[in-house]
Amino acid sequence: MARVRLSVAERREELLRAAIEQIEARGVAAVRIADVAATLGVSNALVLYHFSTKEKLVAAAFTYAAADDLAHLRGLLGRRTSALRRLRAAVRWYAPTGQAKGWRLWIEGWAVALREPALRDVTRELDKQWKAAITAVIAEGVAAGEFACADPAGAALRLTALLDGLAVQLTSYPGGVPRGRAQEWVDDALARELGLDRQALAGRER
Repeated sequence: MARVRLSVAERREELLRAAIEQIEARGVAAVRIADVAATLGVSNALVLYHFSTKEKLVAAAFTYAAADDLAHLRGLLGRRTSALRRLRAAVRWYAPTGQAKGWRLWIEGWAVALREPALRDVTRELDKQWKAAITAVIAEGVAAGEFACADPAGAALRLTALLDGLAVQLTSYPGGVPRGRAQEWVDDALARELGLDRQALAGRER
């Protein structure tokens, strides 16, 4: 059966999704242009036509994944409900015990970014935008009198650092930290940053 002819944008998106799949399965160091091509049944030359090197393909794949994650985060934070409910939904989704996908991808990306400036720029920009979005909704909740937080930017940094660290533990060392306990730690940290106790945190979401 003949392949459906795709536009340039559609083809690039298809290649990026395949690259993400292969990076998650094999890791950046091991993945090859040939692996991405084989996933889609296309030639190596086609992949190289759109992304002239493996390094450019990898950087573009992480950029694509970052944009998808940020769009989901903004969707959660843009709901018409209280700041606390939006913040809790975002933290629970982002936490390694939640529904966010791709922790293996991002852990791989952080490691490679130590040596690859292009990928470092991608991961740094994602990190900045995540923190900015969390900071904004915390500040909004403070302004509305929902909770107290003297330093929204600091709270956002501490929360995301905890979530990232737990993601490494749960992804790299399965069974080392019980998932239920990890979620308790996340809830404890969120309540502490907002000046609430755990019961008040749950009660104000209703």
